[in-house]
Amino acid sequence: MSAAPDKWRPSLGLVIFTVLATVAILPLVGLFFFRLYDNQLIRQTQAELIAQSRVLATIYAQEVAARLDSGLTLGAEVPPGVLPDPGDQVTPIRPGLDLTANDLLRRRPDAQAAPRPAQPAYVEIGARLTPIIRETQKVTLAGFRILDPQGVVIAGRQEVGQSLAHIEEVADALHGQYRATLRNRVPDKPPPPIYSFSRGLGVHVFSAMPVIVDNRVAGVIYATRTPSNIFDHLYQERAKFVLAGLAVLLGTIAIGLVFSRTITLPMRELIDRAARIGRGDREAFRPLRHYGTREFAQLSHSFLGMAEQLARRSDYIATFSAHLTHELKSPLTSIKGAAELLQDSLQGKAEGLTPAEQTTFIANILSDTQRLEAMAQRLRELARAESLPQNERTELAPVIADLRNRFPASSIEASGSLDRAIGMSGEKALIVLSHLADNAVRHKAGTIRLEAVDERTTLRLTVSNDGELISAPNRDRIFDAFFTTRRDQGGTGMGLAIARAVMASHGGSIKLKPTGDGVAFELQFPVA
Repeated sequence: MSAAPDKWRPSLGLVIFTVLATVAILPLVGLFFFRLYDNQLIRQTQAELIAQSRVLATIYAQEVAARLDSGLTLGAEVPPGVLPDPGDQVTPIRPGLDLTANDLLRRRPDAQAAPRPAQPAYVEIGARLTPIIRETQKVTLAGFRILDPQGVVIAGRQEVGQSLAHIEEVADALHGQYRATLRNRVPDKPPPPIYSFSRGLGVHVFSAMPVIVDNRVAGVIYATRTPSNIFDHLYQERAKFVLAGLAVLLGTIAIGLVFSRTITLPMRELIDRAARIGRGDREAFRPLRHYGTREFAQLSHSFLGMAEQLARRSDYIATFSAHLTHELKSPLTSIKGAAELLQDSLQGKAEGLTPAEQTTFIANILSDTQRLEAMAQRLRELARAESLPQNERTELAPVIADLRNRFPASSIEASGSLDRAIGMSGEKALIVLSHLADNAVRHKAGTIRLEAVDERTTLRLTVSNDGELISAPNRDRIFDAFFTTRRDQGGTGMGLAIARAVMASHGGSIKLKPTGDGVAFELQFPVA
């Protein structure tokens, strides 16, 4: 398999840092991109204008009501749907300006000449309210203009006697509807660079509050003010924002340390282990110092287990190849030598072999050939034994019946949970038991006993016989491939190795049990 292209790829630490940094600056993105803080300052300004205008509107309404008998003319009648329910105790006007939803209008249009001057009574009311307006402006920094029912300014620092009825918010107020707008403060010039960060710097909030007397419009309180600058506000609250920034920074660092501890460091150690295993370092199979998370622990155990199994498999293949080469060398050498002597005898290169000698050499060739055939058959059985199982199951009772048919001269006794299904095919289970029975018969066993015990997740089968004891030096070697004490009788030393391979490939096990008489093996079959 070709290696991955050698190109730049971000490290896991860089990815985690980028994610954490992005999460940390998301609040600032919300403040500036979604105008959250600007909107809060604008609505705060609008709420203050509503409260101040309402106070002036109440005073203005009282002045108008006191002069109705003198022929004071009121404006348009307020539509029924606009007036609050007389039974309502509270009728608040909630600020609703939004930079992201409301259109930012151009600069407020200039005042126009009034079609007709205001009535003297309204001019008198404006004069009485002018000192109140000026004192209010000193504290609130808001601009106020009081308009009569026709939209003519009767009180304010400027534009007194001129008409503002053509302005959108004023026109709505003259019909009894409260209206507030955002207007650009600098419409005819390019906005300053800071404008892109805080639109609150370049806007005015305009509030037109109608004055209602006897369900008619008696005038309008037209107020305006620039909302607070977001950066100015941040500077005023700099101590709190510095503490908040430090808290976010420390929180981000803490999260980064947790990620490093639970993900980055274990992954780096696992990568180092993989490199060491690739260089043949067997010490790298030991568990990691720290796993971090449950999932990473499972990944590490699976990886190291797989690597260790592959290493064992590699060692097994190397050892098996060495043994196989050694086992094949002897019969091949014998066959070659006998064939060369027979060939020389036929060609007259040496003294002719007697018929008896020729017969002996031919018998040796045939014997070695049979040994090679038996070894090839065992190798095929070993390869089939190590193949992975695929939804296999059987019961031991029919397998033992086939075993009795294969060894009719032996007494085979069976007891226990023979009807419990195991996770192995009948063919492979018979291979295992046949090799055990064959070894028992070849070592002069008269009786073979099988006892099955159901242990819920496994089925324990004890296979014992009354044959020859296994010597202490050989007990640790009987499962090694090609180890046999009957080489001169045609033994290949593959039987028990095949049995162990079958059991291991199906998740089971086989081991030699210590006994005083005869030989006993304990097999653990996985249940189906």
